[in-house]
Amino acid sequence: MERNKSIKEIVEETMNAMDTNEAVNVSPFFKDKTMQKMFAQEDEEEQVWSWFTPKVQLATLVCVVILNILAFTQLNSGNYDSGIDEFAEIYGLSSGSDMSLFN
Repeated sequence: MERNKSIKEIVEETMNAMDTNEAVNVSPFFKDKTMQKMFAQEDEEEQVWSWFTPKVQLATLVCVVILNILAFTQLNSGNYDSGIDEFAEIYGLSSGSDMSLFN
C-alpha cells in the first residue's frame, strides 16, 4: 500500500509541476521568418550554377565544336585506321589479316 501511496504522490507532484509552467510568448512573425529561411536555402542552390553565364556557355560551345571538328578530320584521315590496326596488333586484339571474314 505504501508503494501505491508514493506513486500517487509522485503523480500529484508531477501534475502540480505542470501548473507552474508559464505560457510561451512567440513572435507574431515567427512563421514568416521561418518560411524565409526555408526558401533562402533554395536560392543558395540556384547560385551554384550562377558562374555558368552566357559568355561562359558560348566559350564552352566554341571549344566543343572545335574539338569535334578536329576529331572528325582525324577520323577521316588514313592515319586513324592504320593507328587502330597497329594498336590491335600490339595488344593481340586482332587475329591477323588472313583470318578475317570481312576482307
